[in-house]
Amino acid sequence: MRDLNNFNAGTTEYELFFFLYEKVMSREITAFSQLKELVRPILKSHAAQNVILRVFDLIKQLNWGFFADVSPKTHRKLWREMVVSDMDFPEAGDIKRTMQVANIYICMLDIHGYTKFCQESRNNLSRLHTLDRIINHEVRQIATQCQSVSRRDRGDEIVVVSPSATDALTVTLSIIDYFAKTEVVKDPAISNRRKGGAANNLPVFKISAGITGGNTTSPLIVTEDGDLSGFLLNIGARLQTRANELSPQESRVMVSKQVQMSFIKENQVEKRSLFRDNAVYFLDTGMIEFKGVMLPTCEAVFTSRDRYKEKISESLQKLFGAIRENLWEQRIFLDILELIARTAVSMPPFMVNPPRPMSGLSALSNQSVMDLCRQAARAYTADEDYPAAIGILRQLVEVTGMMPDFDRLIFDYLQGISARYDSLLTRYDSELNREIEAKAKEIFADNTYKTLQAAKNGALIYEKLLARGRKSKALTKKKILWYKLIKESQEELAFTLYSGKK
Repeated sequence: MRDLNNFNAGTTEYELFFFLYEKVMSREITAFSQLKELVRPILKSHAAQNVILRVFDLIKQLNWGFFADVSPKTHRKLWREMVVSDMDFPEAGDIKRTMQVANIYICMLDIHGYTKFCQESRNNLSRLHTLDRIINHEVRQIATQCQSVSRRDRGDEIVVVSPSATDALTVTLSIIDYFAKTEVVKDPAISNRRKGGAANNLPVFKISAGITGGNTTSPLIVTEDGDLSGFLLNIGARLQTRANELSPQESRVMVSKQVQMSFIKENQVEKRSLFRDNAVYFLDTGMIEFKGVMLPTCEAVFTSRDRYKEKISESLQKLFGAIRENLWEQRIFLDILELIARTAVSMPPFMVNPPRPMSGLSALSNQSVMDLCRQAARAYTADEDYPAAIGILRQLVEVTGMMPDFDRLIFDYLQGISARYDSLLTRYDSELNREIEAKAKEIFADNTYKTLQAAKNGALIYEKLLARGRKSKALTKKKILWYKLIKESQEELAFTLYSGKK
């Protein structure tokens, strides 16, 4: 049967299907609208009605790629957002190849320890097959139960598309629950508990995840073979990378600010389990630069261990505000100290043994870190001893860097801020030394002036005397000098956290 115009009542459904099958397999037909146009002469026949949806399933499997399993029955919300339904066949239609809709969210997930597990299990194929089945089947089932669709990408990476921020967070945390054996999502309709071999033969895995979407100006492109491309996918990958940078050993979820706003808005209309159970707290983590794009971000905090971050949110926001306004003269220094102290008092007890004693202490605890913060604040404000204050800031970088549970985001800000203040010290010392020499007779009136002059020939003694001179009350313009250098160095002090490849 070459021409549907010659279709007659004697033609079987099998013959019609085979005719259309060849058209689909040869890629003469790649969309439902093309199929419908081809069968229009016989559209009202009983055979066409029976065959057309079977052929549509074939078109989906061959051309929809990532979205081949999407249907109005299993993915009602995604279908509405991503498919142009046919008026005569509402259960069929054409997928949108470019979408600029608010209700599309991308989740990128990465399994920690996947490569190590594969290496250790190379002689145990059963364990490898079990993990493979989980990623390809159980995760897809969880995604479907959350009105989402998932696909495995490059071994241990999982890409999920969801129709709402709540669905995106629910599916992400459900997958984390499954791999990590946790119970964040308490919804009996979601299969986020391991069973059988997955429960007994596999270790706990941690997940890093990034979620973005909810913005009509960020397009998602579905390629001809059903793959994903576009800005949303790239930003989701960057957020996942950032989550991995901040927590290489533990599960962490980073989201764009838009995801948080959408989640709150959606749950004002219909309160879902995550919202009702107060299972997620959003910590504003400031602006992150991703390959030239500045993106406001949040961490979706979901473990009881990390809920202490609610207590440091206000201090973190103060620091962000000071950085935005370039308040390097005093606010940024004091705000980072307040943030470190607040974190130390809020987080679980710790004890750190530095390689050498700090402030006379061979072991540092939560209280010790708070004491260091107070010493640094006093040196900076009351004593105007900027080298000493920044020296303590340097010590705090070293101490917090040794604490495995200290939040990496705060550490990154502390390290970056400390480095920028450090860069000012050389110029500050140089200019202050010139003032010391100019007022040498006044400062060294106790018969040490001649020693100072002689000491210029001995650098060590000279530096010791200069150090003494820096603490003299005769130097009345230290703050003015320090602030002047800050104003002159605004471009060098510009501070932005960057994530990803340069």
